[in-house]
Amino acid sequence: MTPTIVHGDLLDQPVEVIVNPWNRNIIPWWLLLPQGVSGAIKKRGGTAPFKQLGRLGPIPLGQAVMTDAGTLPFRAIIHVAGINMFWFATRQSIHNSVISAMKLAQEHAFSSIAFPLIGAGSGQRSSETSMQIMLDAFATLDSPLQVTLVKYAPRR
Repeated sequence: MTPTIVHGDLLDQPVEVIVNPWNRNIIPWWLLLPQGVSGAIKKRGGTAPFKQLGRLGPIPLGQAVMTDAGTLPFRAIIHVAGINMFWFATRQSIHNSVISAMKLAQEHAFSSIAFPLIGAGSGQRSSETSMQIMLDAFATLDSPLQVTLVKYAPRR
């Protein structure tokens, strides 16, 4: 499968579910200062998804869990652990995060999903590297989901 690649804001995509590249660390969510996608979700969607996430415990590297979307207009948020304890995204952690998120989305019968670039930014990977790893992962899948891959571009 090949996702549609767009430039914009993940939170503005017309999809049922979005992916949040959370990390797997064991620090309570309320002690963290979410940045990037997580920070935008907290700012625009509130803390409810993060409270739910905190109750689920640490996410194994490369795995995914789902919460509600707070006040955001999505049916859910899928959180993936794409960054290891050393704040680094590996090829395997990015690849497995894509596969895990897609599996969870299919299990819940979503029809559309939007991903940010997992591992770019806080994960110390370049946008180009993260995107290529993700495209390689999507290429291994056969799914009816409409998938959007969002390269962040600030609003004008």
